[in-house]
Amino acid sequence: MDESEDNEPKTKRRKIVGASLDQILKQIRPLDEAAMESARKRQEQLTKPRGSLGKLEDVSIRIAGIRGRIASFLEHKAIITMAADHGVVNSGVSLYPQEVTRQMVFNFLSGNAGINILTRHIGARVIIVDMGVVGGFEPQPGLICKMIDFGTKDMTQGPAMTRQQAIDSIEAGIEVVEAEIEKGLDIVGTGEMGIGNTTPSSAICAAITGTPVQDITGRGTGLGDEQLDHKVKMIEKALSVNNPDPTDPIDVLSKVGGFEIGGLVGVILGAVAHRVPVVIDGFISGAAALLVINLAPTAKEHIIAGHHSAESGHGIMLEKLGLSPLLNLEMRLGEGTGAALAMTVVEAAVKTLSGMKTFAEAGVSDVE
Repeated sequence: MDESEDNEPKTKRRKIVGASLDQILKQIRPLDEAAMESARKRQEQLTKPRGSLGKLEDVSIRIAGIRGRIASFLEHKAIITMAADHGVVNSGVSLYPQEVTRQMVFNFLSGNAGINILTRHIGARVIIVDMGVVGGFEPQPGLICKMIDFGTKDMTQGPAMTRQQAIDSIEAGIEVVEAEIEKGLDIVGTGEMGIGNTTPSSAICAAITGTPVQDITGRGTGLGDEQLDHKVKMIEKALSVNNPDPTDPIDVLSKVGGFEIGGLVGVILGAVAHRVPVVIDGFISGAAALLVINLAPTAKEHIIAGHHSAESGHGIMLEKLGLSPLLNLEMRLGEGTGAALAMTVVEAAVKTLSGMKTFAEAGVSDVE
């Protein structure tokens, strides 16, 4: 394969102008069937028994459909990790104090967190975004500020944010991923940090899918039985107080969501619109993906589930999304760590499709 066709020089990359949510939704298109058929035919001709690479074959074909051609390799990889705080923490849904969100952002910036280690391991860059951390930050090298507010409101008392703030958070995510596309981006993974954010994620899933709250809600950072019962009651209260409209994803986000979740919605939508493959992380990224596919159903074809989180309810969420995860390592850290590891599997799939020789190319006899 000619690697130059898959990775244009940066000077030739199309200038991207910040797009609104409505503009991005109009740009989303189905997978390229012709490219997928070319990839499928090549898979059938490679020097191996047909189907012997299992999911790797399916992934390589899907990547061709997303990108519109058979990719040679994935040079520019990135994980976008978005951070924000949640007012619902005041209702006792987490073991950790809210200031841990801000402390962990500093840990990301110092390069010492789990996501830093794994992005270095896979040769990817990590982009840290402040979407609404309590206390805020002075300008920091490596930190992008897209703050909507100093954390959301307590959703058990009323809407987590205004509808305009929900839209602003999505468009902030679009801006972030489009800026990365300008630098060169062949695949992107989603990550997050926000004490208490499994609570709005459970609420989003329950609101959109109608799943009972107790079935979708897990222990997050390690809640005991009594604390878990309280968390379930707080989510049920938030849904009752706010009555989010399941047919309106923006309404759901504004009433029981989070700024980093909205930001991830924008990252996914922006990447899909520009035909960049998206690997989502775990439970919180899954909540963002649920909002995405309700805004743009076609986007589901472009999303790859990185892993099956150990967070209770993630399996239900993946089933509702209609996605099969690449890995199941019993992880539940977040930050984008599962997406980072899964990205290596996607890259392996791309390389085997383009790098292996066909029977004809290798001079090997095919099955009669």
